[in-house]
Amino acid sequence: MPDLITTPAWALLGFAMWTLLVLVATVGTYRWTMILARRASIAEWRADVPQGSDWYRRAMRAHANCLESLPVYGAIVLVIVAAGIRDARLDALSIALLAARIAHTIVHVAWTQTNAVAAVRFAFFFAQVICMFAMAAIVVTLA
Repeated sequence: MPDLITTPAWALLGFAMWTLLVLVATVGTYRWTMILARRASIAEWRADVPQGSDWYRRAMRAHANCLESLPVYGAIVLVIVAAGIRDARLDALSIALLAARIAHTIVHVAWTQTNAVAAVRFAFFFAQVICMFAMAAIVVTLA
């Protein structure tokens, strides 16, 4: 049976699952721990008010970063799949993008944000942007 799902589509699924994992493993775990320990009520959590520890706020922002980039990458993959394009460069770029997304999130959540840490985090973000521009350019030349 031929491989029906392209590598960019698999990477999109990985990106979506990473986004959910970040939500559950960081934000969800933090909130439910606070609720179950009776240190916060379920109604206290608001997205428009800074609250929680520095780590929790970084986790919230890391999850939001995933949500902000996911539709852009999804649109690129949609065009790739709709056009029926298969290209090794797209495969490599999609894997690089997913790796950079995961690294970006880990750097954001795991370390207090000094200038050096923020620079590393930005480098991983910029790598994702470059991957998406490159993928779009390849699609335009092949479609």
